[in-house]
Amino acid sequence: MELPTMSRCALLLFTLILHMAIAASAQGGQAVNVSFDHRSLLFNGERQLVVAGIVHYPRSTPAMWPDLLQKSKAGGLNAIQTYVFWNGHEPQEGQFNFEGRFDLVRFVKDVQSAGLYLILRIGPYVCAEWNLGGFPQWLLEVPGIEFRTDNEPFKAKMEVFTRKIVAMMKEHQLFSWQGGPIILAQIENEYGSVQAAYGEAGKRYAYWAADMAKSLDAGVPWIMCQQPDAPGFIVNTCNGFYCDNFQPHRWPMPKMWTENWDGWFGGWLYPMPRRAAEDIAFAVARFYAKGGALMSYYMYHGGTSFGRTTGGPFLTTSYDYDAPLDEYGLIREPKYSHLAALHSAIRACEGALLAVDEPLVQQLGPKQEAHLFTSLGASNGSGPCAAFLSNWDESLPFLATFRGRPYVLPPWSVSVLPDCTTVRFNTAQMEARPKAIMPIVESTTEAASTATSKVTGDRRIVEHVQSGTLEWSHWAEPLSPREHAVTARVPLEQIATTRDTSDYLWYRRSFTLNSTSLPDSNNATYSIMLTAARDLVHFFLNGDYIGHVMGGLNLTAPVSPREDGTENELAVLVETVGLQNFSPRFEQMGAGITGHVLLLRNEIDLAANLTHGNWTHETALEGELRGVFSPEGQRNVTWSAGLGRSVGSPFTWYKTSFASPPGTSPVALDLQSLGKGLVWVNGHGIGRHWPSQIAAPGQCPPCDYRGPFRTDKCYTGCGQPIQRWYHVPREWLQPTDNLLVIFEEQGGDPSGVAVVTLGPEGVPASVETS
Repeated sequence: MELPTMSRCALLLFTLILHMAIAASAQGGQAVNVSFDHRSLLFNGERQLVVAGIVHYPRSTPAMWPDLLQKSKAGGLNAIQTYVFWNGHEPQEGQFNFEGRFDLVRFVKDVQSAGLYLILRIGPYVCAEWNLGGFPQWLLEVPGIEFRTDNEPFKAKMEVFTRKIVAMMKEHQLFSWQGGPIILAQIENEYGSVQAAYGEAGKRYAYWAADMAKSLDAGVPWIMCQQPDAPGFIVNTCNGFYCDNFQPHRWPMPKMWTENWDGWFGGWLYPMPRRAAEDIAFAVARFYAKGGALMSYYMYHGGTSFGRTTGGPFLTTSYDYDAPLDEYGLIREPKYSHLAALHSAIRACEGALLAVDEPLVQQLGPKQEAHLFTSLGASNGSGPCAAFLSNWDESLPFLATFRGRPYVLPPWSVSVLPDCTTVRFNTAQMEARPKAIMPIVESTTEAASTATSKVTGDRRIVEHVQSGTLEWSHWAEPLSPREHAVTARVPLEQIATTRDTSDYLWYRRSFTLNSTSLPDSNNATYSIMLTAARDLVHFFLNGDYIGHVMGGLNLTAPVSPREDGTENELAVLVETVGLQNFSPRFEQMGAGITGHVLLLRNEIDLAANLTHGNWTHETALEGELRGVFSPEGQRNVTWSAGLGRSVGSPFTWYKTSFASPPGTSPVALDLQSLGKGLVWVNGHGIGRHWPSQIAAPGQCPPCDYRGPFRTDKCYTGCGQPIQRWYHVPREWLQPTDNLLVIFEEQGGDPSGVAVVTLGPEGVPASVETS
């Protein structure tokens, strides 16, 4: 006997009303109890799919947050996910920062105002290509500490911070059961990928972290990603490019994908990675077709690692990630619209997807299958029915027959049929869009009066340029020893010495050389070798700059020491380019000179071992100590007007001022004429610049979405600066007299610097020059 069933229209209306009521709770309405069963999260006992995107609040500014969140919602998301950044919130032990970009409560409330849920990943280890993985530097100084293992000093500090965050969320009524948007919380992060390195202590730590989280009574489910041995009350989730084959570690738990890597992070040593929208859509459709309950894009908006927050080492300031919303918050097409259409199709299937525990699987061909979601009554048209037709052949389309109808399935694609009949969406088929002509500025060495139009792959649109009118001043960074220094018998580890207050640490010592005591002294050549150092090393001898090398093992620089027995002054300036953020025991890796310092003769003979001696250490640049990058500190030195002979000279500070560009488009600095260093605007750290790093040519063949994605599969920008544009949030600008300060360590030419406004990739825009 057939049971009574609702009509399809009545069912859809009921579902719509239910979701509207639940969405209202995210906006501050009724409290919602979040739980789960084996199929999905339950909101007041009702199943609902979650389509989320990750936005890291400190990688944008508070003024940007509402727009980012509204665009996320318009793109079909119903949840936002973010890490909590311990080192941003507690830069000094017991001294907390919840202001500006680190105003976590404001961000969560903005999520709520946008009518979105929030997944709060407290960690507090975040990885995230963030400096020291999110851990504060002072944590390294705790006696006896070892990170992320069964270590009492570490666990004590971690618990204090985690409890503070949960208590703060409760205080502001931000958990779902309080009427807030937070529906899930995460403890630790991807620990399963390193746990084995810690042995039994790692397992004990993972269970301790779970128990500690549970004891906080957050009132929402806790998750641990990539943690297959998570305790029974913790939901293990998947991270990766594809998670359709992932299965929860226990029953009854839903299948959740906390990080769908829709792009990849940029590094100074390789071209910029891209991931095709078609492949991302394929992965998402396969995930929901095979019973997925929650999926979150990493990233939906990547943003910028301002100041010195980039991890690494050797990662770019831009954290664009090829996300649907680009670094500046602009919509990236066609990725944004293609995924939005997919989300709409999945929403149309939701009633059918959640009405059954698992789909029926029908083999359509050798590499083709259908996932059918149908419930009692669907056969006579009165119940929900949805289907996903998949073809994972990487090269050939396939003519499939499903329920007596023919369907052409393009290679590496999924067709979504919300009514089991009509194709609403295919992951490989984009809506036709005209190819954009992207105007770019070819030269900014003078005030730009023209701009040429050229198709340049993923180059950005330059809408407005302010360059040749900039009036520069310069000041040379002093390279001589400072009066106050830390002395030691051997070179000291850098992070412990600088406390990560600067990228830079000077190592200095003197030595004598008497060649008459050495055999074959005529025509001898000398070099300094560091057997181990990171990340970038500059060599000086007797006040002369020798050059720089990338960090690593057995680094050498040719030198010409005095050989008459008088003193030689050796100076080595070592800089970090982001602290390690991933790997077992990464806190022990250190930086600076970590090996021996040798004077070699004729490349192979040891003339002197300089490792032991009277070493002095000076933290930071003199300009940093004087604060010359800030509106107040710029007065602490005497600047020389103009550029003079400073162009091409390394270790030089430059400053200028500019008016805020007209309009509302994002503002950026075009720094393609510079070498490497640091940039500030009105005292705000924009980040590290390194446009002299050029992406190797020949590594950017045409991108093909078909087949499994790899991080090296699709590069763009070969033969171009790896990062040319540097984001300046409008929130940091005033109408006129904005102070731009640049430290240039490699001798770039600031006359080529331009202040520009940018339009989105792939969308035509007008060009205005001034």
